[in-house]
Amino acid sequence: MSDLSSLLQDQEDNKAIWQREPKVLLHPQIPKPMHGIAPRVVLGEEWWDQERRKAYASTNYHCVACGVHKTQALEHQWLEGHEYYTIDYAFGRMRYHFAVPLCHYCHNYIHQGRMEMLLEDKQMTQLKYDSIIHHGNKILRAAKLKKPKPYNGPCAKWADWRLVVYGVEYPPLIKSYTEWMKKYQSANCEDDE
Repeated sequence: MSDLSSLLQDQEDNKAIWQREPKVLLHPQIPKPMHGIAPRVVLGEEWWDQERRKAYASTNYHCVACGVHKTQALEHQWLEGHEYYTIDYAFGRMRYHFAVPLCHYCHNYIHQGRMEMLLEDKQMTQLKYDSIIHHGNKILRAAKLKKPKPYNGPCAKWADWRLVVYGVEYPPLIKSYTEWMKKYQSANCEDDE
């Protein structure tokens, strides 16, 4: 997926050349130890506002996954910034690479675990959930992409996980699976400490 950054505009040169990249919808779920920590948390909202605005401009205000212009997007006529990571589950490293602009539906599609929690808590309707899943699956089918099976190999211990941003490592904010369960109150998760 390292080609994705080359498909987006060169934000340094401010060129307006970009390509739709449905592969972004295959972004892996954020590991539980990394919930609550993100570049926007450790570097601050001012940094995040600059990063996401650069990402929006990089596609001339189109969703990089489905290609819709923000004014034509489903439900909300704006874009949302998504932090793009590579994740090494065995070593416990989640490396931030760049921000990508997504419409509300594509962004939610990537965060299916969050959507399931919202659905369970009745903060999202079944209709909206189904519409988002249909939207994402349709984009992947058109691009002849298939969702990979969830990672099922060795995983780092909770305390060993780190978010890596610009070479600096940040430990989890949530210290254990028990603490994660208390915070998110999810009864459908396995203990992966």
